[in-house]
Amino acid sequence: MGITIEKVTRRFGDFLAIDNVSLEVKTGSLVALLGPSGSGKSTLLRIISGLEQLDTGKIYLTGRDATHLSVQERNVGFMFQHYALFKHLTIVENVAFGLDVRKVDKKKSRVRAEQLLELVQLSDQANKYPSQLSGGQRQRVALARAVAVDPTVLLLDEPFGALDAQVRKNLRNWLRNFHKQLHVTTVFVTHDQEEAMEVADEIVVMNKGRVEQVGSPSEVYDNPATPFVMGFVGPVNVLPGSSSLVKNVGVGATQDVFFRPHDVVIETAPNENSARARVSRLIHLGWEIVTELIFDDGKTVTANLSREEYSKLKLQPEQEVFARARNAKYFSV
Repeated sequence: MGITIEKVTRRFGDFLAIDNVSLEVKTGSLVALLGPSGSGKSTLLRIISGLEQLDTGKIYLTGRDATHLSVQERNVGFMFQHYALFKHLTIVENVAFGLDVRKVDKKKSRVRAEQLLELVQLSDQANKYPSQLSGGQRQRVALARAVAVDPTVLLLDEPFGALDAQVRKNLRNWLRNFHKQLHVTTVFVTHDQEEAMEVADEIVVMNKGRVEQVGSPSEVYDNPATPFVMGFVGPVNVLPGSSSLVKNVGVGATQDVFFRPHDVVIETAPNENSARARVSRLIHLGWEIVTELIFDDGKTVTANLSREEYSKLKLQPEQEVFARARNAKYFSV
């Protein structure tokens, strides 16, 4: 077993941060806790680590009841968003710090730290100080330090949150490959949907202290369990059932209908399932063109077109077009 969470609840005064959460994290998996600020994901991560106490429930790590164990007894590797590297220690000394605290032989500690620096591709930086490294390099040092003590599980709290967009994207691939080499059970917190989709084996979508859905990236994107998941994991259009674009879905006029921007089909001639619209804006993003449409009933919809589709349609601002929605979804109330 990796991590088992049983009916965990945590309150801060009147605020219910974690609301009766149960969850299984498989051994060796890479799992994302995804949700907006205040959803409880960081609190749950800290409860797993022992840095935060729970009010009710149980935590099991590799099959062992860890509910009342100290942080040290849990043998968890934890990496904070802001690295928390020691400025006065060299990079290799930072990586070896946890081993030194545990009174591991100095020579063995140094060998282990050097091996990890090689694994994170920073062997040539071993004798530098944190201030001499880039943000991405410091992040890799922090991760190496977290795994130096051979933790049973690895917990990462917004691991790329303090980095710029391009560095974050590069590190996603790096983390994925790093995990494949170590196979340590890993849970990371993020509010970035793209990051969770790209990195994780499984995504746990959280909202208001509860788990809304657990599944693979494709499951939570293509088959969302709730309106919240549909709206949070990836871009979405939401229209009332009375709107001309979704009238063929057959739901009540006041019931919301959800569909992705890439599921909007734009045509230049009408058909029985399409609705008339006007192109209000074209946004060129290189790999795709985001098209904003305004319909006769005043509703606005976003459509994502490939460059090939856009070239074929030859769209222009203010052009009249006809659109229909594929794969529209609605949820029982």
